[in-house]
Amino acid sequence: MIFPTIPDEQRLARLEPPKGKVRIVIDTDTFNEVDDQFAIVHALLSPEKLQLEALYAAPFFNHLSTSPEDGMEKSYQEILTLFERMNASAEGLVYKGSRHYFNAEKLERSDAVDDLIKRTLASKDEPLYVVAIAAISNIATAIMLEPKIIENIVVVWLGGHALTWPHTKEFNLAQDVAGANVLFDSGVPLVLVPCMGVSSHLATTVAELEKFVEPCDAIGEFLTGRVKGHRSDHFAWAKELWDVAAIAYLLNDTWMPSRLVPAPRVTAEVTWDTAQKDTAQKRHPVRLIDYVQRNAVFADLFRKLEKYKS
Repeated sequence: MIFPTIPDEQRLARLEPPKGKVRIVIDTDTFNEVDDQFAIVHALLSPEKLQLEALYAAPFFNHLSTSPEDGMEKSYQEILTLFERMNASAEGLVYKGSRHYFNAEKLERSDAVDDLIKRTLASKDEPLYVVAIAAISNIATAIMLEPKIIENIVVVWLGGHALTWPHTKEFNLAQDVAGANVLFDSGVPLVLVPCMGVSSHLATTVAELEKFVEPCDAIGEFLTGRVKGHRSDHFAWAKELWDVAAIAYLLNDTWMPSRLVPAPRVTAEVTWDTAQKDTAQKRHPVRLIDYVQRNAVFADLFRKLEKYKS
């Protein structure tokens, strides 16, 4: 596959943290864990910075689903549940995604993939930010079906671990390594938000949520209940809300120090390959998040939930 070449000046401009209000779509395996729900709510409660245009249900497969397709279907329903708990309309906003992980030999169209392509091609001046907090299957498929979209999107993907981690067998990445390498090889402007070593700082406790989130109407009860139900023993336990980091970057980049690095690749052993073996074929830059200021991010989320309640 030959992807469009993005001029260096345009790429660097797209990789600068946004300063004003941006258009976003969220690609999410919402039923997989408990953190996607918090990320979606944070986005919905931040209209001053984020214009949320669509949500795409992504495939996942673990003990909560019987197949990637079942994971996608359950995620679709979980998104609708979130809107119900917030007494908000989801009409025209939520799309079902791929039933399988990315397969270059059999590209799978879905409502989510088709919407992303159509929405991106209709974008004129400002890029569409694709906040991906799941396996990258929907996004990789859309890029392969219509490579031109890389000229009009910026992908903010929570995937993999810190580049210094001994492996990168993180859930979102490990489920679809082929899709991840499409992302890294296509040249799409990318903000990479690692999990272990970075987003792992976004840990909270049941006690904290009971005090600052649970009292915030039906949505606060729902979010807290999801965390409580994740594990029966809460003693000396904190739960990472990984996916909130991807939203937080768009709200205030000072919470998340970052730098430009050459785009990595993922090896067959699911480790990072960051070597620049051939300087004539130097990899394009991506923005790498190095750290998350946990207290600032949660303070913003908790205050917005409190304001929503009142």
